Amino acid sequence: MQSLISLLACVTLLSGSALAADSPEDPQAAPSFLDQLRGHAPVAITGNPAAVESMPGTGLATKLLHIPEHTGLRVGGVWLADTNGLLSGGQQPGKWSWNSALIVGADLDAEKLIGWKGASFGIQFLQFDGQDTNGQAGAVQGYNSLPGAAPLHRSELYQLWYRQSLFDDRLVFRIGKQVPTLDFNNVARPVATQDDALTIPSVTGLLATPVFVQPTLLGAIGGYYNSVSGLSVSVAPTENSYVRYGVYDGNVARGVQTGMMGPQFNGYWFHIWEAGMDWVIADKYPGNFGAGLWYQTGLLQGGVNKSVSQDGTGGFYLFGSQRVWANHGPSTPAGGRKTSDDRKPSDGKTTVGKSKMCIFPETNQRSSISMFWQFGVNNSETLPMNQSFGLGLTGFGLVPHRPADSLGFGMSWAWLNPNVFDRSSELMFQGYYQAHLVGGTFFQPALSYIPTPGGGGDLGGAWALTFRLVMLF
Repeated sequence: MQSLISLLACVTLLSGSALAADSPEDPQAAPSFLDQLRGHAPVAITGNPAAVESMPGTGLATKLLHIPEHTGLRVGGVWLADTNGLLSGGQQPGKWSWNSALIVGADLDAEKLIGWKGASFGIQFLQFDGQDTNGQAGAVQGYNSLPGAAPLHRSELYQLWYRQSLFDDRLVFRIGKQVPTLDFNNVARPVATQDDALTIPSVTGLLATPVFVQPTLLGAIGGYYNSVSGLSVSVAPTENSYVRYGVYDGNVARGVQTGMMGPQFNGYWFHIWEAGMDWVIADKYPGNFGAGLWYQTGLLQGGVNKSVSQDGTGGFYLFGSQRVWANHGPSTPAGGRKTSDDRKPSDGKTTVGKSKMCIFPETNQRSSISMFWQFGVNNSETLPMNQSFGLGLTGFGLVPHRPADSLGFGMSWAWLNPNVFDRSSELMFQGYYQAHLVGGTFFQPALSYIPTPGGGGDLGGAWALTFRLVMLF
């Protein structure tokens, strides 16, 4: 409720400032609020932009607040709200739950403001109010990525960092309070190329937690909504490859809610290394691949009543995505993009429907299908899951006259830690349709089926229905 009130206040303020700029007597008056809203329309987004983009939002708020571009200041954010109904099975069949997450922040390009080449600063605040949606279904992996660990009502400084790029973006580092899952094992991140028409806007719009946090990393790596303090460094050997390392406060593995706290450097550290590359096949099928290793230091406890302990743990993971079908002809030959950079936030600009070779010529609409996959394993005696495998398909612009819509299906299969759960594994399926409404606003229904919920004894298969509203601004 607090985040909803905050959002309404923000929208009212921004709307007022935009409408005040309109002059009915002046034919050259500034665009109306609705015109500006329509001018900031992404093609397709993830089910939880807060867990994928370092600065979620379209930048609409920057224009509505009349912030000059030369200042280098960009203001924006995202509001996500959903309703979930547990149709059958799980822990509490018939139960309904509601969640709301609001993130508001700013990004400052110091090069534009004072000529500090390659430097930028970011700050974000998060307000979450929700319920134990996944616990009601007995879903260990989480079919809904919005609610995490308690407390389920929280206000926090989500991010506060300094970022520096050097040697024409060949070397990039970021230091401060940040979200490691934005840079590591991020299978949902858009796959960009030098040709915007080939870009995969979002590999998947699934709402489930595994596409944002690999299950074998859940409970160890910092992420939404438990950001952590630390340092990440990226190196780009070529235009199409990257090597990345990060070291962060490792108290997430102790169950500490790091998102609500400052730095805690007390001997618990989380180290992670990742390398990857991207490509474009036949000038129109982009794809990528990444592999990583991680290690958590410190004495960890878990199992029933914290009866199991382990001094340090680690694991590795693989992930990748590939466009497998596109209805448009060959585009401008594209090299790749420099993925080693953790990238500044996008400016919200998109290119939709540029191709004249398409299934729906009357709408000049471009369509495609992409797939993704991920795998992970660890040697932990205390984390909830030890192995996992997931995959999915996503269709973009498949419905005539709906170029910004997407739909998809995915599955995740995780082997549960026998020290923590009675069941050996948990299988989860989810399908969704993401409908673009206006500007950066999307409505997304999703249906989830968990035949073997691992969250308590021998639970029956759970069916859950989710309706999510996403507003980028």
